[in-house]
Amino acid sequence: MVTKEQLAKLIDHTLLKPNATKDEIKRLCEEAMKHSFWSVCVNPTYVSLATDILGGTEVKVCSVVGFPLGANTPEIKALEAEKATKDGASEIDMVINIGALKSRDYEIVKRDIREVVEHAKARKDIVVKVIIETGLLTEEEKVIASRLVKESGADFVKTSTGFNAPGANVHDVKLIRETVGPDFGLKASGGIRTYRDAVKLIEAGANRIGTSSGIAIVGEN
Repeated sequence: MVTKEQLAKLIDHTLLKPNATKDEIKRLCEEAMKHSFWSVCVNPTYVSLATDILGGTEVKVCSVVGFPLGANTPEIKALEAEKATKDGASEIDMVINIGALKSRDYEIVKRDIREVVEHAKARKDIVVKVIIETGLLTEEEKVIASRLVKESGADFVKTSTGFNAPGANVHDVKLIRETVGPDFGLKASGGIRTYRDAVKLIEAGANRIGTSSGIAIVGEN
């Protein structure tokens, strides 16, 4: 069983709502430091602020790219990733081109990911996670998307943005893990609100948890 202390170090402490304020981002960072979460995950506009607050700590800053629809062009996603890393992000969570995937335009999907990977990693060793939005995909599409992410040089498959239900579940995590193998990154995200749910997803194969309920999860009795 994963302890709460171990679980905390796997959590991306997340605040991505469009009406998030500076004070809320500051509080997010303070909570991440207090509970030793792996990172804070914020919208690009707050990357610099989070970096200033968390500088000198072990908590990383993660920025989303092409969020939450994934429908931006590869060039714009790449520029967004480049700007986020310049502002201090050490991790990028990009949304896949879902429409291209469902249209079976797989070369476009791979180019989309590769552009972000190349621009993000040009500056330093940046971790790139790719959100495939499992709630919008068929079983076959989940497998294909996971393979494309791995082939395109990213570091993680991420299940969901949290903006389209359902979010992460054990079945999808197991399916993705079987597809990408034992050593590839897998982030479960979307609707994870309890310690029990988080542990089930870790046991199913996730090695990172994205949640806005981190405080509640690690504080449960």
